[in-house]
Amino acid sequence: MGRTLENKQQIVGELKELLADAELALVLDFKGLSIKEMSDLRDRLRASDSVCKVTKNTLMRRAIDGDSNWASLDSLLTGTNALVLVKGDVGAGVKAVQTFQKELKKSETKGGLFEGKLLSQDEIKAIADLPSKEQLMAQIAGAINAVATKVAVGINEVPSGMARALKQHAEGGEG
Repeated sequence: MGRTLENKQQIVGELKELLADAELALVLDFKGLSIKEMSDLRDRLRASDSVCKVTKNTLMRRAIDGDSNWASLDSLLTGTNALVLVKGDVGAGVKAVQTFQKELKKSETKGGLFEGKLLSQDEIKAIADLPSKEQLMAQIAGAINAVATKVAVGINEVPSGMARALKQHAEGGEG
């Protein structure tokens, strides 16, 4: 039994909401993946605040119709597609997909879209290679801590240096 018009409109509406929240979209060819494998991918994506949706290309085209940010996805919508929408940590979302693909060796990324621009395979890989948000925050905190430590040591050195100079002067004056 086919979907009703109302059901299709509901799916398109849901896709539009997901797209409105997403920062990046990846289009995967999911041909040959089992339901269990798709569930595994969805579980991995949940940790990075990402979702995987499988829908007909025609419904996805309706969802992106008139939306300049996502219109370029149309060129990727051929064959059997799963759409991964990343709204949290973009790097973590892409890493989750790539790790899944390396382990299963079944699914391929057809392409991606970020800020209205189609991404090449190299650009998608570069995003996956970026450090996570937590790693970047730790690096920044470490750099700030190092600067603060150097400033504190420098400030502390002023009175210490002055005390040494006065002591040296006093000892030199007695001789």
